[in-house]
Formats: sequence, C-alpha cells, structure tokens
Amino acid sequence: MTLDSYDKEILRVIQENGKITNQDLADCVGLSPSACLRRVKTLEDSGIISGYKCVLNAKALGLGLTAIVYISMDKHIPERFDLFEQEITAIAEVVECLLITGQAADYQLKIIVNDLEHYHKILVGKITKISGVAGVHSSFILNKVIENRALPIY
Repeated sequence: MTLDSYDKEILRVIQENGKITNQDLADCVGLSPSACLRRVKTLEDSGIISGYKCVLNAKALGLGLTAIVYISMDKHIPERFDLFEQEITAIAEVVECLLITGQAADYQLKIIVNDLEHYHKILVGKITKISGVAGVHSSFILNKVIENRALPIY
C-alpha cells in the first residue's frame, strides 16, 4: 500500500492519541469525517494499523522493577526454540520476547515485576526450568530514557 500525506498524518496523530475521535482526527489532518474514516479503515484492513492499546504506568501498579534478560539455549534446533517460545509465552511477567542475533544469547526478554524477590521467583521458578535454557544474563533498568515511542512515518 502506498501512503500519501493524509495517511501518514493520520498515522502520526493516532500513534500519539489512539482515543481521538474520528471528527477530531479529521480536523487534525484536514479531511472530511467520512473520508478520514475510510482511510483509517483502509489502514486497518491493510494491516498497517494492527490494533489499539492502552499504555499503563507500571510503577503506579506496584511493578517497580524492569529486567532485560538474555537467554542462551543449549541446542540450536527448531524443537528447542519452539518449546522455549511456547513456555515463555505463558509467563505473564515476560512482556516482551525477542529472538536475536549478534549476541552470545538467543533471546532477549523484558520482564516487569514488583521487586527483586519477585524477579528471583520468576527466574528460578519458571525461566531456568524451561528445557534447553543453558544461560541467563540479567540487567536491570535504572531509568527509561525512551519508551513507547511512536514509529517514525516517512
């Protein structure tokens, strides 16, 4: 799909405010409400807009510790990776899991928990028990410089 300047502006605006009304969005981008709604629907149908979500404040919910965890697997075979991905998906505290290259690790996890004790419980009680996990390296977030940034639209 080729995006014109209206489509790009719609994407910029709704990334910053997913709750904006169609009327307000239309006013922001300089389109009629019906034309704006058609464009948003087309962007959704094409998969460019894949969904809408609410961003919560982890600290306000008592989730004060964020860890970045690198996982190394013992064998690089599809069955090991499939099993790991299936089991890591079931751990609610793992909010992001990326299969990566260029590191000694195979996966990068983002884990959000209450505190260090909670993290230890997840690490020892769940993650290291997954078959194939050979190594774990944890780092803890001290400050979030950039988070939930909108995608650049060119």
